[in-house]
This record gives sequence, structure tokens and C-alpha cells, in this order.
Amino acid sequence: MRIYGIIPPMATPFDSNEEINYELLKAEATYLVEEAGVHGLAVGGSTGEGQTLTTDELRQIVGEVLDVVDGRIPVIAGIIVDSTRQAVEKAQALADLEVAALQVTPVHYLFTPTDDMMFKHFATLAEHASHPVMIYNVVPWTYCSPALLHRLMTEIDGIIGVKQSAGDLKLLADLMMDSGESGLIMSAVDALLYPSFCLGAHGAIAAILATVPELCVQLWDAVQAGNHAEALVLHQHLLRIWNAIIDDNLPANVKTGLALQGRPAGLSRSPMPESSPEQKEAIRQALISAGIAVH
Repeated sequence: MRIYGIIPPMATPFDSNEEINYELLKAEATYLVEEAGVHGLAVGGSTGEGQTLTTDELRQIVGEVLDVVDGRIPVIAGIIVDSTRQAVEKAQALADLEVAALQVTPVHYLFTPTDDMMFKHFATLAEHASHPVMIYNVVPWTYCSPALLHRLMTEIDGIIGVKQSAGDLKLLADLMMDSGESGLIMSAVDALLYPSFCLGAHGAIAAILATVPELCVQLWDAVQAGNHAEALVLHQHLLRIWNAIIDDNLPANVKTGLALQGRPAGLSRSPMPESSPEQKEAIRQALISAGIAVH
């Protein structure tokens, strides 16, 4: 199934005991598919607090979302771990599920592998995984350069693309220029989706998509149609919303944005702080400025 366009990374709703609320998860998946009109879903990424999920929990939420989607759009499963062994273990636990791809970070702990060891990490994972792998290039101290990403996509069977996650649009532009024909390049430059799409990114998997999916679908459609006047207005709305939600507790702020729109998304897992009153009001005002009804 083709991976492209607007693919929100779903929030994982937790209850007051920090257990997953599967009913809220399924309700949001239904909304995203049937009302927002997104082109795919990502589960267990950083917006979904994937680093807090056990292997069994990851498998369960992926399975629940697949049931809701029922083959209508692709579902991507996130893997956020600290070793090659852990990445392989999670990938193999998902082997029998019909996901379109695995979205996998480099190791996210403090110590930085060499480029050769990073290459070996993804080569080993691709060899043992049953699904295609998309590199989620997000961890600051294990950030993969455009040159390394090009090497990974062209030399390892099973590596199908990159989710480029950084505020630096030049890195995305370099990657598109050097490797845009080698695999999928998905933008996670939330503040600059409009220019990302203009540069030729094949789509986006980014927190802003989970917060206001309809606006992001409208932006994608406007750029594809060459309607840049509309796209610029949408970009400005999205930038204000992004400026309101971006912080170290981004997943909690995404959930606040959903709740304000009448899409309850539960709580976050400790030790992530919930949105402060000031953050909640800023998110409310940004949504209102974009013409979105809030509760």
C-alpha cells in the first residue's frame, strides 16, 4: 500500500493509572480515517510516547488501529529503542501484523554510534524484520547526515525511506536533492510543512498532523493543486498552532489540543508533565485563530 501524504502520528491515550485507553485510541483512529481524510496513520512514535510502551503494548495498539483501519489506508508502526537487539525484538513481535512499514529511530540514549555502526544497526534490523523500514531521523546526538541516510537507503534492502525530523529545512532540502529518488522522504519539520511539500517531500509524519489533521490535509491538497495563496494562509494557521504546542511536553500538548476540539486523548505517562494552564490557553487561542471550534 502506497505511503504518501498526511500520516498523523497518533497520540496514545492513557488513563489515570497510566494504562492504555483502547476505546479512546479506536475512536481517534476512526475520526482520522472517516472524518479527517488522512492518507495513513503512524502508531507508537514519539507523539504516541512510544518510548514508554512495552513490546506487548506496542503490538496491541498497532493491532487495534489496524482493525479500525481495515485496509483502507497504510498503518506504520513506531520503534524507539536503545539497541539493535531491542529493535529486532520489537520488529519480530509485529511480524504477523499487516503494517505498511516500521518507523525506527537510531538509538536514543546518550552515546553516539559511528556511521559504520549505525549502518550495521539498520542493516541487521532490515535483515530480521518482516516489514520495510523507514528511518526516523530525530535523535539529536545520533542524528544521521544526509550522506549517511543516502547510503542506508541505497545499500540496504528493506530501507524504504526517511522521516526527516528537525527544524532545519536545509537538511531536508539536502536530503531531497541527494536522495529524493532513492526512497520516501517524509517531513517532520512541523513548522515548515508548506515549503517541505514544495521541495517535493512525499508527505509528512509530524505532531502537528495529529493535532489538526484537517488543516494539514487541506495544505497537502492545496500544494498538490498549485494553490499557493491558500497554502500560505494554511501555513500561517499551522505555524501559530505549532508555536503553541512545541515544548518538552509536546505529546501532552497534542492531547490538550485534541481535547479542546472534543476528541479526548487521555493523559500522558510519567514523568511527562501535563499541559500547564498557560500552555492550554495558548493552544486554545491558536486553534481559535485558525477558525477551529473549541470546547
